[in-house]
Amino acid sequence: MSIEFQVPDMTCGHCVKTITGAVSEAAPGATVAVDLPTHRVTITGTDQADKLEAAIRDAGYAPTRL
Repeated sequence: MSIEFQVPDMTCGHCVKTITGAVSEAAPGATVAVDLPTHRVTITGTDQADKLEAAIRDAGYAPTRL
């Protein structure tokens, strides 16, 4: 299963690191792939979309599930 978010306010490497860390903490063992130019975050290995969205929001970003 794959969960994908659009995160328009993710603009730099620090943002990527922060979001990756938040997702990894919320879903240990999940794989996070980030495409910075398109502002997309794809997470595999978990089906906890609501929990992941909350973790990204708590990190200070505004994700939209795709």
